[in-house]
Amino acid sequence: MSTDSTDGTAERPTEEITVIVNGEPVTAEVEPRLKLSDFLRYECDLHGVRVGCEHGVCGACTVQQDGRTTKSCLSYAVQADGAEIETVEGLAEEETNSLHPIQEAFHETHALQCGFCTSGFVMATKELLEENPDPTREEIEEGLADNICRCTGYQNIYEAVERAADAMED
Repeated sequence: MSTDSTDGTAERPTEEITVIVNGEPVTAEVEPRLKLSDFLRYECDLHGVRVGCEHGVCGACTVQQDGRTTKSCLSYAVQADGAEIETVEGLAEEETNSLHPIQEAFHETHALQCGFCTSGFVMATKELLEENPDPTREEIEEGLADNICRCTGYQNIYEAVERAADAMED
């Protein structure tokens, strides 16, 4: 932990963390109070992680931490030390420049309007389909209940999840 500056004034304390983000190790000195969402956005330059309500209600900040969805606005970066984090940017296949089937399904069904909530829905969908590869409409609605969209009316989002489930099943 570092707290001294070169000019003799007190600095805010920092801690070194190492996090695997989208398969790549990231080591950084962070203040203990830095939110995971801010770390991902500003230290890792991953702007698909959105901050909406800052209370964990809207789901725009949803990422996967060690394979489980988490609201990144509710945890601190230091809490993620040693963890594997996956964001919406980590889903696309870089070598082939192709979208993940979930991303493709959201695109094909126009399951977004302003797009602010989309990355959170995509990450929640990923966990949902990993746990239940063939969900019913009711299970989809329940699985995405922690995410809020103010634009779409949800029908296209639910259709995107169904399409993604079919594509991932093949």
